[in-house]
Amino acid sequence: MTDYLQAVFAMLGPGEGRFADAAAWHRLEEDLGRKLPSDYKRIVDAYAPVQINGHLFLSHPANGWFNLGEDIRSTSATWAQSAWQSYVTGPNDDPRVFCDLPHLTFGTAEGLVPLAATDQGAAIFGAPQVHGFTDGVVVQGSEGDWAGHAMTFAEWLYRYLTGEEMAGWGSTVFYPGPVLLEYSPVEPGQRARVAHGPERGM
Repeated sequence: MTDYLQAVFAMLGPGEGRFADAAAWHRLEEDLGRKLPSDYKRIVDAYAPVQINGHLFLSHPANGWFNLGEDIRSTSATWAQSAWQSYVTGPNDDPRVFCDLPHLTFGTAEGLVPLAATDQGAAIFGAPQVHGFTDGVVVQGSEGDWAGHAMTFAEWLYRYLTGEEMAGWGSTVFYPGPVLLEYSPVEPGQRARVAHGPERGM
């Protein structure tokens, strides 16, 4: 059985842990009223704030410029006021159905929590359960389509980076070679820094 967290670390290379801070996670989880997946926190602690392969962005709760808590609050408020239901065509693509929720909320203990986003318009959420799987992943793609992934965030990220359709319809894009990591500036006068993961043989 694949250890997807270790597979992600092997693909991205050694993390820098610039903002790893258990207290910041505790404050965020107290605010949300629920724990976030441990594999997600370990990935964020190792690399964020970072943009991966030019598209997927991860924030960190201990960073002031790219603060995950602020991102969750503002993104959740936007989603709460959105017409997200207009893209639901039936039970197969209704997050209320595959997450077993009577109604959908954002940024709450029982709802969808924004975890990451892409510059192509996809939103990635954590859910208490997806198709019965605890701490699954929910995605709304750039075309508005909803999908539930009964897997950990680490498995979702691994599959995303290996070119599977994990960020909505038509999102299958594979970038061969090492993964590109663009570390965001975190203080005035600092520039973004580019690094690469190890050779993947892909």
